[in-house]
Amino acid sequence: MSPVSVGRVLRRGACAAAVGALVIAGPGSGVALADDTPQSDQLWIQAPYDQSVTVAPDGGTAQYRSLALGLYHDNADFTVTDGRLTVDVSGLAGVADVSWPDNCTPNDAGTVAVCDTGDVPTRYSAQVQLRVRAAVGAAVGAQGAIEYSATATGGPDGTLTAPEGSAETFVTVGSGPDLGISAPTDVSGIAPGTTLTVPSAVTNTGNETAHGFTVKMWATYGLRITTRYPQCTYTEPDPNGENTSMTVATCSFNTEVPAGATVNLPAPLRLTLTRHALYERFDYEVEPAGDTTDLDTSDNSRSWHINADNTADFAVHGSVARGAAGDTVTAGFRFVNHGPAWVGNVASGDPVAVIDYYLPEGTTATSIPPTCHTAWTQGDDPTIPHYACTLPLWAKPNLKVGFPFKLHIDRLVPNATGHVTVHPHSDTSSNFDPKPKNNTAEVHLNPTR
Repeated sequence: MSPVSVGRVLRRGACAAAVGALVIAGPGSGVALADDTPQSDQLWIQAPYDQSVTVAPDGGTAQYRSLALGLYHDNADFTVTDGRLTVDVSGLAGVADVSWPDNCTPNDAGTVAVCDTGDVPTRYSAQVQLRVRAAVGAAVGAQGAIEYSATATGGPDGTLTAPEGSAETFVTVGSGPDLGISAPTDVSGIAPGTTLTVPSAVTNTGNETAHGFTVKMWATYGLRITTRYPQCTYTEPDPNGENTSMTVATCSFNTEVPAGATVNLPAPLRLTLTRHALYERFDYEVEPAGDTTDLDTSDNSRSWHINADNTADFAVHGSVARGAAGDTVTAGFRFVNHGPAWVGNVASGDPVAVIDYYLPEGTTATSIPPTCHTAWTQGDDPTIPHYACTLPLWAKPNLKVGFPFKLHIDRLVPNATGHVTVHPHSDTSSNFDPKPKNNTAEVHLNPTR
């Protein structure tokens, strides 16, 4: 889940060197696959590895808890239909009871069911919602397992089968608080300057009171956490530190949350989109205070994706150099983000752009920037050296990055011209650049006029 991965991505992506090796696969660069390359596909089962259920009260029955399952496959070039997920709950005997949804057909014993998931997407979505609860008499600590198998129609051979044993869920009977927050709905087309309210009510679906709770928040560079609680400490982005692109908040509230209760934060949690906002993300998580363990952490953390109605103008600027045959000259280029928005790939950690540079005729690179590598694209002239250069995972407004290539003039070619093209890339969409014409530039060597 994202709060941890966001921090990890920011740490490993603070400099472009950390992602420079990705250039060969970057947009506009790399080896193109031949049209007749055999394609493959694979079916996968998405299921939680662990699932907690609350122990049944004396003389009563436990509450059901939802268990979300689904199928997905790898290759979007194939249409995959007729997903069939087989769910075997015989390993839960004496531990937990299962209630089957309408799209599952159980056997007479009710221990194995085939669930119809329909068309299979390439990104996971919950297609089967089981309900699971502790069996009457099952003690705290009792555990059983659910096993799965799956098939679908499609793929290169007409049928896809999930790898055997690739998914399993261990169901454990427990007792304690289970805090969670509802998932917000992602929004798009939001104007910079808009203030949004974050769904932040905390619900305890466990069977014991939570004696206080902690909240952590991560807001990307284009978001400002408008609501400031005295129970929180805030760390703002530091351009010279490890955290360059996030606002981080750590909060501690002493509010009691009884079993089955929902509580709100002391004031509505609000975010404001700054003038630099574009593809933003707000991550937040809740945990019981102290050493108390949450029964089920699957609903403790949420990510809210907020796409602003904004643009970022990526541009490259060439250069002019002169020299005689045998000379070494500096003939590179510059990248600039004219804004007003920043662009950040905080989820994947991928570079926000790859820049292709085809050297002027008659030259050889003797020194290249550390984030540039030799590259090849189908259709390249093998006599013209081609380099691809990566940017960091983010480009803030007014970011300027120079790429000072040193070129040896092997032979004098009047008006030799090199070509530079920046290829924007974003986890969300690369259609943020309103001026594609300045995505290309030329490097002139010994211009005749």
